[in-house]
Amino acid sequence: MGNEVTHWQGQHVTVAGLGVSGVPAAKVLHGLGARVTVVNDGADERARAQAAELEALGITVRLGDGDSLPQGTELIVTAPGWKPTKPLFAAAAAAGVPVWGDVELAWRLRGENAAPWLAVTGTNGKTTTVQMLASILNAAGLRTAAVGNIGVSLLDAVTGEQEYDVLAVELSSYQLHWAPSLRAHSAAVLNLAPDHLDWHGSMEAYAADKGRIYAGNQVACVYNVADQATEDLVREADVEEGCRAIGFTLGAPAPSQLGVVDGILVDRAFVENRRKNAQELAEVTDVNPPAPHNIANALAAAALARAYGVPAAAVRDGLRAFTPDAHRIAHVADLDEVAYVDDSKATNTHAAEASLAAYESIVWIAGGLAKGATFDELVTGAAKRLRGVVLIGADRALIREALARHAPQVPVVDLDRTDTGAMLAAVQEARRLARPGDTVLLAPACASMDMFVNYNKRGDAFAQAVRELGA
Repeated sequence: MGNEVTHWQGQHVTVAGLGVSGVPAAKVLHGLGARVTVVNDGADERARAQAAELEALGITVRLGDGDSLPQGTELIVTAPGWKPTKPLFAAAAAAGVPVWGDVELAWRLRGENAAPWLAVTGTNGKTTTVQMLASILNAAGLRTAAVGNIGVSLLDAVTGEQEYDVLAVELSSYQLHWAPSLRAHSAAVLNLAPDHLDWHGSMEAYAADKGRIYAGNQVACVYNVADQATEDLVREADVEEGCRAIGFTLGAPAPSQLGVVDGILVDRAFVENRRKNAQELAEVTDVNPPAPHNIANALAAAALARAYGVPAAAVRDGLRAFTPDAHRIAHVADLDEVAYVDDSKATNTHAAEASLAAYESIVWIAGGLAKGATFDELVTGAAKRLRGVVLIGADRALIREALARHAPQVPVVDLDRTDTGAMLAAVQEARRLARPGDTVLLAPACASMDMFVNYNKRGDAFAQAVRELGA
C-alpha cells in the first residue's frame, strides 16, 4: 500500500453513485489523500444521510447531479449499476478521463503479497457458488471470505487489516464491464442467458463483459459443458501460458472435466493421468439442495477450489457445511401433501427454468418486471410439468400470452393486482389448483420492484401467505 499513497495524493477523483460501493470507495480514496467528489442522481433521505456522513470527513458531495463531469476530474470510480450510456461517461470519454468500477479500484489497491482471486460470474448461481467455494476453502483450513457482490466488501477485503490466503469473488456483468485490468488466479462463467440487456444494450455486449473474467487467468478457466456460450468465451480469452480449460457437467466427465457418476461428484481434471483416473469428491446428497442446477454450482465451486490445490476431502466437508441463503429453492411447508417452495431469487427466465426443472408437477406462481425478457422458451420447456399457473405483477401479460401459445391446456389464474396483498391471493389460488404430490413454486422469472422492495420481501410475503394458509 505504501507506494499507492503518493500516487493518490491530491488526485481529483469523482465517485459516481452513493450506496454500498460508492460510500466505501469515497472513504478509502479520501484516506489515501485523493480529493474526492461524489455525484449522485438521487437526493432522497438515505442519500442525504450518506452525504452528511461523507461531508463530515471533508468529502464533497453533489446530490441530484449525476450527469455532469466535475471540473478537474482525473479519474471516475463508478457504482456498478450506472449505465455506460450515462452522459457523465460520455463527458469522461471526451475529456480522456478513465472510468473504473469498485472492483477495478480494489484490484489496483491490493498489497504486494495480496491474496489471489477465485472469481465467479454467470447469469444465475453466482452467490451460491461463491458461498460454496468459500465453505470448501474454509474446510481446507484457508483464510478466505466470500466477497464482491456479496458478503465482505471487496475494498474492505483488500485494504483492511484482516489477512486472507485466497478470496472467493462474485462478479456481476456490471462490475466486469468496469474492471479492465482484473486478472484472476482462476475463474468460472456458470451460464449465459439474456439478462440486463437494457443495461448492456445487446446479448453480445453482455456476453463480452462476462467473458472479461477469463482475461489473464493463471491456472483454470472453468466453463459449463452444457452451455456452449461459456466454452466459446474461454476459447476467445487471452490467458497466461499453461492456463487450462476445465469443464463441469451433470453427466460423466471427460478428461479435464468434473462431473457426476452414479451419484458421486468426480474430478478428472486435477488428477494424475486424467485420461485413466478420476478422484471422488463428494456425493450428490452432500449438496444442499440437490437440485440439478445446484449440483452444477457445486461442481463449479469444486473446480475452482481444486484449481487452487484444495484436497478432495475439503470439497466434501465444505459442501456438507454449506447452507443456502433464503429464497433459493427454500422449502416453506407441506400442506395437504402439497409442497410450497420459495425461489423468489429466480428473477429471470434462466433461473426460473432451472427451478421449474427440479419438480415433476408444479403450480407455478410467476410475474413481476420482465426487464425486456421473453417467455416462449421458458414456457415451452416447462409446459408438461405445469398443473396450473397463477400470475401477478406488472408484466404478467407477457407470460400469459406465452402460455396461451405453448401451453393452452394449462389453467391460468391472472390476478390483476400489483399490491403486496396479491401474494396471499396468489397462494390461495395456487392451493385451489394443486393436487397431492404437487409443488406450489414461487419462481417469478421477473424482478420484484413493481410490488416489493426486493426479491427477499417477495419471498417473505410468499412464506407468510403459506403460513396463514396452514394456520
